[in-house]
Amino acid sequence: MNNKVLVTGVAGFIGSNLADRLLAVGYKVLGIDNLSYGLKEQIAPEVTFHKLDIRSKDIYPLFNGIDTVFHMAAKNCLSDCQKDPVETADINIVGTVNVLEAAKRANVRKVIYAESSDVYSGLKTFPTTEEKIQPETFYADSKAASHFFAQSYIKYHQMNITGLRYFNVYGPRQDWRRTERPIVSEFIIQLLRGERPILYGEGKRSKDYIYVDDINDFHLLAMENDATNRHTYNLGSGTATSFKELLDVIQKLLGTKVEPESRPSLNFGVERTEANISKVRALGWKQKTSLEEGLKESIDYIKKHVIPKL
Repeated sequence: MNNKVLVTGVAGFIGSNLADRLLAVGYKVLGIDNLSYGLKEQIAPEVTFHKLDIRSKDIYPLFNGIDTVFHMAAKNCLSDCQKDPVETADINIVGTVNVLEAAKRANVRKVIYAESSDVYSGLKTFPTTEEKIQPETFYADSKAASHFFAQSYIKYHQMNITGLRYFNVYGPRQDWRRTERPIVSEFIIQLLRGERPILYGEGKRSKDYIYVDDINDFHLLAMENDATNRHTYNLGSGTATSFKELLDVIQKLLGTKVEPESRPSLNFGVERTEANISKVRALGWKQKTSLEEGLKESIDYIKKHVIPKL
């Protein structure tokens, strides 16, 4: 294994944090991003950066001499994806296939790519295992399609590909500029700005939250452990936290007691996510960051880097 790694979506939330971790442990990182969603200032100066679109064949030469590819680039705002299924499919399906093809032609040792817990959106069994999927949105459909294309590259080209189904990843650099902010960023921003946070359906909707540093622990494990080749993994905490519980923890950390504004339950979106993480635990991975610890880091980042821009 050489030490050259390529990260697509390197200017985004998970991609930029991953690049920092790879650099910290001695890897050389080449990054691709078209900057339509990511921010250039989030890319470490040590990254060899190329402003390119993952759907373009111009990316192919960059894969030569690369050991591992992390494919993180995607269109991932649920409401935006629902409004524009054509672009969603173009970026998330065509883009992924183009990355897999580039890796195949360059004989890359391993590809690790981002799926999503949204592929389980139609299932009502918790905690959810990796065995069955039931996507119910255009975004989830695009991620499910990426999974099937990855399986075909494994079958027909014997490639070593690992799929990662992220649950609700949060932490510094989480994209707060999306049409609909992720709920962690939304609550923190609202409270820091003195606004009443909004709770839909009494805040009963619940999600499985996992801190970005813990995700990066598994990224390194997956890259270095051949036992992960040709498998798909859930990456979450294994615990579902309601929006009301999440808000209570954030209020405690901020020292606020703002009464939330109650609104009727939303008809769109998944009511509950909770990962069965027995497969990743069997490989020796475990969550290290508690929800409270991770939220402290998120609050500090938003105070310093987000609030001044609003």
